[in-house]
Amino acid sequence: MGFVKEEKSKKVLRGVKTVFFLITMLISFLLFSAPILLVIADTLLPFSLLSASLSPSSLSLQTLSSHFNNYDFRYSLVDIPLVSIIRSVVIICVYNLCDGPRLSRGPYLGITTICSVSSLIYVSFKAPRVFRVSSTDRGEYVRAMEIALFVCSLLLAIGHVAVAYRTSCRERRKLWVYKIDIEAVSACKNVVLPRYQKILLEERVK
Repeated sequence: MGFVKEEKSKKVLRGVKTVFFLITMLISFLLFSAPILLVIADTLLPFSLLSASLSPSSLSLQTLSSHFNNYDFRYSLVDIPLVSIIRSVVIICVYNLCDGPRLSRGPYLGITTICSVSSLIYVSFKAPRVFRVSSTDRGEYVRAMEIALFVCSLLLAIGHVAVAYRTSCRERRKLWVYKIDIEAVSACKNVVLPRYQKILLEERVK
């Protein structure tokens, strides 16, 4: 009986370790892919909330086109998803163009911050004017979706800055590892990642 219990406890412990390992790997993957996942969310969520705030008959391309043609800053909400899409496109392009050193201290964090702060200012400036307008002809559900649209855009803008800062810190730690023993790294220069060779050259010049 004792042997059977011991085997069962080993299986349970092995299962717990496996689950913990899988959860750790999933979290690591999500953190590593956070910039891309956030861009996807920033592209889809605001448009989905805008669609939810419109009536089912307003989801056609023709009706959306009429919203753009009759655009009014105080009433229209079609510009909120558009701002999110433009912000996401700029950020993902900069992220893909940057290598390790530039992700750590270069344009990625700066441009992400500029785009996010600009969109925050725009959305914050627009929100009071939209909600100041009388909403007697709109239901509570539509009103809730409009509020969710603004809140979602603001939170995603803040999320972009947080993710960019964390990515910058992660790349800075990687560069620091390469700087710890520059001579040892230089001796193994054939296996150093190409994007960090610039750091090696800078250290040699110093």
